[in-house]
Amino acid sequence: MRIRRKKHLKERLLELNDYVIVPERDIPNVKEAVKNKKYFVYEKIFSNNNPVELEVGCGKGGFIIEKAMRNPNVNFIAVELLENIIVMAGEKAKEKNLKNLVFVNSGAEYLPRYIKENSIQNIYLNFSPPYPQSAYESHRLTCERNVLSYKDYLVKGGAVYQKTDDKPFFDYSFEEFKNCGFSVLDVSDKLNDKNYDNIITEYEKKFRDLGMPIYALIARK
Repeated sequence: MRIRRKKHLKERLLELNDYVIVPERDIPNVKEAVKNKKYFVYEKIFSNNNPVELEVGCGKGGFIIEKAMRNPNVNFIAVELLENIIVMAGEKAKEKNLKNLVFVNSGAEYLPRYIKENSIQNIYLNFSPPYPQSAYESHRLTCERNVLSYKDYLVKGGAVYQKTDDKPFFDYSFEEFKNCGFSVLDVSDKLNDKNYDNIITEYEKKFRDLGMPIYALIARK
């Protein structure tokens, strides 16, 4: 279903300069773009040298905003492709005056241009579209290309935390992380453990209310 463009979208994004980064789209070709590095300087973005964590496909920002509120001494970068969606996330963060969170309006495939190797503590993938058709495998956030990029971004011992309601996608992701050299653990049964500190996303609540199981893994570098 096509999402209707929000009114005054450009003006609203301009008012979020401190919260939404819109990278240059000077090189449309992905392969060429990622060769031309324009790494984010985290100290300049956040005015500190705190550790940085990343969410890819943040949607309306509910998870990452809660994560930033609970962890004021950690900086967070949240990536979302759709302008219509990221503007809502940025406005929520601005309303809460969060200084340790910025959003990036980009597709995951362009991130190697901006995210420096060995610079991210943890990565979060929450209810990413599974793209079940094999023809669209390259669109999955856990396809081999993206998983290898996550491995580059992470510091030694850093991890990818993934949640999904889709069992085939979970199984696919588990194998992709394992095949790319990650140590992978199924933590689906840990989500309800109060010591796990699970942040329930909008989608997770919806699926839980419907009685659907949630699948989760930790893939450690």
